[in-house]
Amino acid sequence: MLQLFAIAGLLVWSATLAAGPVTTGADPETELKYWEWRDNGVLFRLTQRLPDQTRAFFMSRGFDKASADTFATSCVFQSMFRNIGDPASSNVRIDLDEWQIKRGKKADQMQVREDWKVVWEDKQLPQSARIAFEWSLLPTQQEYAPDDYNWGMTSYGLPPGSQFDLVFTWHRGDQNLGGQIAGIECAPDIHPEPDAVER
Repeated sequence: MLQLFAIAGLLVWSATLAAGPVTTGADPETELKYWEWRDNGVLFRLTQRLPDQTRAFFMSRGFDKASADTFATSCVFQSMFRNIGDPASSNVRIDLDEWQIKRGKKADQMQVREDWKVVWEDKQLPQSARIAFEWSLLPTQQEYAPDDYNWGMTSYGLPPGSQFDLVFTWHRGDQNLGGQIAGIECAPDIHPEPDAVER
């Protein structure tokens, strides 16, 4: 069923919100969960990242432990967005500032590159660490030709183990489209031991 919605106070247009098919599952080895939307010519996939994965990733790129922990515990996902429309179709544009995190009646914006840039400047992180961080996140604005895609981390500003719904939007030509993935779960802050290496 299609319905109209407006992004609270952020947009002056309405989008067609599709309740399209969402696939969920978990990696059999890591048990990390994923949510994948595939409809209306786009594919959007979120895969959990354990906070320890993210801590290690950024500490190896010049982050101090406290700064790495700040980001790692902000509900981080590995994310992919792809234009799977017909080769003759229009490009797709996204703007993460238009997306909404919903918990009950409350709606918030995502934490995008520009938000984190202010945090890292205040913490006086080395420039090399900031550059590595910026390249690791899904761009805030991006345009995709048919079959174009990219990967990057996204953060939702929630504690580990939280649940939320995500309302996301995209533009194809003069169409403003949207979807919703319900019941997304932030990864818990657990510390599994790496599997023993066989010798």
